[in-house]
Amino acid sequence: MTELETTFQHAESFEQGEVAGNVRLGKLEAMYEELFAEVIEDGIITQEERAQLDKMADSLGLDRARLRRLEQALQAAYEARHRVVIRDLSGDELDDDMGRASLVPLEPATDQRTLALERRIAFLEARITDLERELEEARSHISVEVDFSDVSTPTARDVPDDDPAELARRVRHDPRDDVSLHALYRIYKKAGDADRAWCVANVLSYLGQADADERETFVKSREAGLIKPTASVTQDAWRRLLFHPEEELLTGEIFSVVVSAVLLGRLSALRRDKQLVKLDPARKQEPEKTTIQAVRCVHWAAAILGMKSPALYADPDFDGSCQMVPGVPPSSRIGVKALSGRSSGELSFIAGRHLAYYREEHFVKLLVPDARGLEDIFLAALSIGNPGLPLNAQVKQLVVPIAKAIEPILEPAAVDRLRGAFLRFVEEGGRTNLARWASAADRTCARAGLLLSNDLKAAQSVFELEKEPQIDEKMDDLLSFVLSDRYNKLRKQIGIAIA
Repeated sequence: MTELETTFQHAESFEQGEVAGNVRLGKLEAMYEELFAEVIEDGIITQEERAQLDKMADSLGLDRARLRRLEQALQAAYEARHRVVIRDLSGDELDDDMGRASLVPLEPATDQRTLALERRIAFLEARITDLERELEEARSHISVEVDFSDVSTPTARDVPDDDPAELARRVRHDPRDDVSLHALYRIYKKAGDADRAWCVANVLSYLGQADADERETFVKSREAGLIKPTASVTQDAWRRLLFHPEEELLTGEIFSVVVSAVLLGRLSALRRDKQLVKLDPARKQEPEKTTIQAVRCVHWAAAILGMKSPALYADPDFDGSCQMVPGVPPSSRIGVKALSGRSSGELSFIAGRHLAYYREEHFVKLLVPDARGLEDIFLAALSIGNPGLPLNAQVKQLVVPIAKAIEPILEPAAVDRLRGAFLRFVEEGGRTNLARWASAADRTCARAGLLLSNDLKAAQSVFELEKEPQIDEKMDDLLSFVLSDRYNKLRKQIGIAIA
């Protein structure tokens, strides 16, 4: 099916489930934030500017106490970025119960449970140091020689033809092992598992290693154009089946609590630095009416992924495929690389991967792409959950201003979530690898794209189009996903598995 023939419409049997997962923000507070950012740009708040702020707050029906907390967060972020102190000459200083005094200083904890956890952490860290030293001493006294001369490389004769568990283990380790793939295909076909056999044939066809029977299986049962699901991806399926195994759920949950505050701070910083992208209202699209296939595809994909589509703008001047534009709420602009010349599979992959970043667990990746920035935000979130979090002076200097910019914007329920998350984080060992989490989040988003496109070659084409690094590694992960139990269960859940 060509791009022009693709409709990106759902079948009559499709049932939309719960729409959830998107980052949540308040539009009215965003309007107030825009005005306040302009007011503090010169470092002074005059009486006239305060009157203007109060007038907008009243006209929008916004709570004064919440707005003071919002001002406090924006002011903290501004002062930390520009190393200045904003002077309020309006005579309306922040009250102690809602101003700077409302920020809980990072002081030592006093509750017994937290103190016990901190003692346990200190003990385990000391024990780790001792074990590492003992291991290093042991290594210095041990010399091991291994003769590999009698060890042979596995051949086709070594691959068991009747052990699917062993074959599955082999292809998880090396999804390009065509000998194991051929054997796995025969097992699934003999067992009558048509969907698993098709998935293996899909991988072999992508690798160019499919024989005549495997090619016939792949072509015969391949969707003509778009997948036709009968149900959307549930929130449980997202977490159990679609999330990459190395994407720690607790880490994503912590980021999801603070991401709206991070977005607001990022938005203000871009506006102050005159770097905020201005979208042309005339280019905003209505998915139900537009004839632009890329726009219709995003709307189509959002329903299947159980999400809400962002506002979409067609921007032929943007030399990219699809990009999030900070705002409250954030929007997406579709560039020249997606507006023409793309197949339905490529558009589906682009849309699915892009929307997956809009989930509240992943959205911080669009705002803070580097691991160091993620670490600062993560520690700031933990310090809000536990003000007594022990930090060295250098880290505290980086983290405290971020915490001061985030904490006032959070609702009490969000702060409670961070407290609970902190305790769970400590109970689970108190460690996370944010670089690994970020990489796993990227792979989760790519898996969402592949689920919708159902086309491995389309996924590779998009990686190449966007000049992604380490394409072979990313494709290997998608190959492993196609061969996995998770993918099979996910296909069954949304109703696209081959009977």
